[in-house]
Amino acid sequence: MRRAGLLNHQVAPQGDDWRTWLLLGGRGSGKTFAGSWWIDHLARKTPRTFALVGPALHDVREVMVEGASGLKSFGVAGDRPRWEAGRRRLVWKNGSAAYAFSAEDPDSLRGPQFHAAWADEFCAWRQPELVLSNLRFGLRLGTEPRLAVTTTPRPTAALRRLMAEAGLVLDRGATGLNAKNLAPGFLEHLKTLYGGTRLEAQEMEGVLVESDGALFRIEDLKRARGARPAELERTVVAVDPPATAGGDACGIVVAGRRDERVFVLADRTARGLSPLGWAREVVRAVREFEADAVIAEGNQGGDMVRNVLVQAGCLVEVKMVHASRSKSARAEPVAALYEQGRVVHCGAFPQLEEELMALGAADNGASPDRADALVWAVTALMLNGRRPGPRIRVL
Repeated sequence: MRRAGLLNHQVAPQGDDWRTWLLLGGRGSGKTFAGSWWIDHLARKTPRTFALVGPALHDVREVMVEGASGLKSFGVAGDRPRWEAGRRRLVWKNGSAAYAFSAEDPDSLRGPQFHAAWADEFCAWRQPELVLSNLRFGLRLGTEPRLAVTTTPRPTAALRRLMAEAGLVLDRGATGLNAKNLAPGFLEHLKTLYGGTRLEAQEMEGVLVESDGALFRIEDLKRARGARPAELERTVVAVDPPATAGGDACGIVVAGRRDERVFVLADRTARGLSPLGWAREVVRAVREFEADAVIAEGNQGGDMVRNVLVQAGCLVEVKMVHASRSKSARAEPVAALYEQGRVVHCGAFPQLEEELMALGAADNGASPDRADALVWAVTALMLNGRRPGPRIRVL
């Protein structure tokens, strides 16, 4: 399915174990091209019926169909799909057809059925979850009906819930990755205006930024990125176990301490695993990073959590912690450390950062498993009874 010049984030997932492909991208990152390429490829293989859903019918036609990267731009002259305005559909020579729908009219999706669907600018829809549910009830043709969602992210509960769904594959694309197809000087000018701001993160990097009431700021998280020191005083693997087997993700974050700073080394969060499965992931992280201890939340499972870690071969100390305060209350002192520049991310952790920016916001939708694990790690390394003072080093 690859095409010369196609960027990695523009290629739909491979394999059979997915149902929804979510592409979060900055403005000009090539999201429309990715959706068009996917639909056109499927349409030319065998006759199929598709749904094209945009914020309004005008957007479907002007962007998804007739835009510079729309579906009519694919194929050579004489072999391109034709637009039938009266029926609001795009038709290929082999009989494949893609019907246009407006997110402003959710009920228009009741009745029709499709092999696949492309939903564009999901975050601009007024009733995103209602439209999406009606669309999915219509995805009932063929053996593998699938959905592609392309959007520039916004901090909405609907998007956070979508990102947490089982069977979803998430890709990201920053505007800069598509620089060769943009006007000269476009990126430099916008970076001059918006560099380091929430607007740059959301509109150019495709990152889900914080909403009202959030504890963690994008400015602090961007400033937190740095290199890992050669040596660490103490390293832990923090675990936020899922409430049920195969339910929420198991948050697994590795962090270390040096000179009154915390260095986040890895995010190994896993979804859809049995208790023994995620415990083995924790043990792998312990061995890889030579961790001194495992910090595990015991509210969901208690001794079972410790027992399953031991069963998986965990040979280091397992320290159980219990949440007696809300997630936001536990995270507040950790957010203060970020603001002081005392937490460093030794790598790119976009999903972790998005969950951190959701903490404190009302109705953020999904369980912040990664963020919870990070809060436990930082708390154990920096906040639980530690006092700055002289240290003795062996020379």
